[in-house]
Amino acid sequence: MTIKKITAISIFLLTFSILYGQEEEDKILLLKIGDKKLKDKTMDVAAGKIYSAREGSQIPFQKMIKEMKESEFIYVGETHDSLPMHDIQSKIIQALYEQDRNLSIGLEMFPVSFQEALNKWSMAILSQDEFIRESRWYVNWNFNFGFYEKIFELAKNNKIPLYALNAPRAIIKKIRMKGWDKLSEDEKIAVPKPEISHEEHRVLVRTIFESMELPHQMKGGGLDMVFEGLYRAQSAWDEVMAFNALQSRERGGRKMVVLAGSGHLLYNLGINRRAYEKNRLPLKTVICVVIPEGKKSIKVARSLADYVWGINEEKMPIFPSIGLRFKKFDRLDNLVIESKPIDGVSKNVNFEKGDVVLSVDGKSYSDINELRIYLAGFKWDDEVKFCLLRDAQQIEVLLKFKPPEKKGQGS
Repeated sequence: MTIKKITAISIFLLTFSILYGQEEEDKILLLKIGDKKLKDKTMDVAAGKIYSAREGSQIPFQKMIKEMKESEFIYVGETHDSLPMHDIQSKIIQALYEQDRNLSIGLEMFPVSFQEALNKWSMAILSQDEFIRESRWYVNWNFNFGFYEKIFELAKNNKIPLYALNAPRAIIKKIRMKGWDKLSEDEKIAVPKPEISHEEHRVLVRTIFESMELPHQMKGGGLDMVFEGLYRAQSAWDEVMAFNALQSRERGGRKMVVLAGSGHLLYNLGINRRAYEKNRLPLKTVICVVIPEGKKSIKVARSLADYVWGINEEKMPIFPSIGLRFKKFDRLDNLVIESKPIDGVSKNVNFEKGDVVLSVDGKSYSDINELRIYLAGFKWDDEVKFCLLRDAQQIEVLLKFKPPEKKGQGS
């Protein structure tokens, strides 16, 4: 996992969701936390196979689905830019729907303020283009819609209700920087006070945090301060998504498949634990782990999830990540580069914080969603030309969608 700037660290738990079996990540896979009956036990996981934590051995897909029949919540973790993991999510949803049509889907990707767009999609009122615009997909989420297209089409075709589970990022950022007590009364209603003292969850998040390549200036005393802020943010995300999942299930009366980054679900200590502690309804969790090229299997803790699904390592995501973040100012028609890119195809390209985007391939953009819709259409080996204004000078930057040499962890 290569993250070298503090701005990336500040959102690492949002984007961290992929588990690799490489040596430096073994401690995340083998923590002795979670289910008391299983946390001291391990199992070997191979690609293309599903393993039951309870049995400690491989099981068929249909047996897993049958065992989920009595569960009211099924949590399926993801790495946001892994199409194979989204295909697994789609396969599980399809099988659960065939088993019991009283099904709904909860989504990390949207704050609850965009629920109406999800309702329209489930009722087949919107086309895909209309949905991406009305839901502000590329403002609310940083990943190509193509990763999720099969899931959304499945929901529309079967009129499966979709529920937004998240809170606005501005509120989560405020909690990270200042704490929950500093929220306004309205913000406190939107995000219930997160519990931040669960010992095993803190061990998990701290282990993830310390496994990352941190900036040298974060060593020593500053490390604990940054971690506490990040832990508040992670706990707030988990708390609000658990709360909204319970609220949505109560209103809709349907069992729910929750789709979220695996970092929110590991060891049944995140969203899943918080929801269960409030309602005691039965649940199951599925986590995918990547088997690195050249390895037949990896060892994981049996308490990692109820089911662990091994998948082959991808050489790279099917859709390129741009890595550019844009900002809109009220009195400026053009968009502005919010920060110097630290990942994606724009990393190490001539973009700087504060650059004004005059045009992209000759067209001006005043809406972040519209520009990102355009950029999402590019494939590996394509290129796009930016015209920028920097220090009163107009410059051109050619952005090439060059495939990475090797996919990095958590990228």
